[in-house]
Amino acid sequence: MKREELTEKILDIKREKDWSWKHITSEIGGMSEVLIVGALLGQMKLPKPLAKAAAELFGLSAVEERMLNEVPYRGTGTPMPPTDPLIYRFYEMVMVNGPAWKALIEEEFGDGIMSAIDFNVAFEREANPKGDRVRVSMSGKFLPYKYYGNEQGIPDYGFKEV
Repeated sequence: MKREELTEKILDIKREKDWSWKHITSEIGGMSEVLIVGALLGQMKLPKPLAKAAAELFGLSAVEERMLNEVPYRGTGTPMPPTDPLIYRFYEMVMVNGPAWKALIEEEFGDGIMSAIDFNVAFEREANPKGDRVRVSMSGKFLPYKYYGNEQGIPDYGFKEV
């Protein structure tokens, strides 16, 4: 079985049982619902206890359980630019606002990046009389560039200089 086939099997069971992602993530538990859903969709890995919980919930085999614990080849399945309208809007936000985000982050923190590995994201419904809104909160660790080969008096890392 290929990982894509396991994803389809999980989605078929989700449909058959009429489960919501909220139900599934609360049954598996143990970490962010985004990471759990990402793992079930083949983009993340579940730690062994959570892979076991998912396998029990979905009635998966031991081999399928082990597949949920394998490090995936991330980013597969989404063309660039994305064609799904919702995913494309995130892409569009980065393409349009990314240079400003970059400038503001670097001005505040220095020469580096915001981690997408040491990272949290949350989605909330925000009531609005003109139509509910999606609130996205992201928090990523600042990772300064290392200035290797630097001479004495030159900083080791790209933290903001004061």
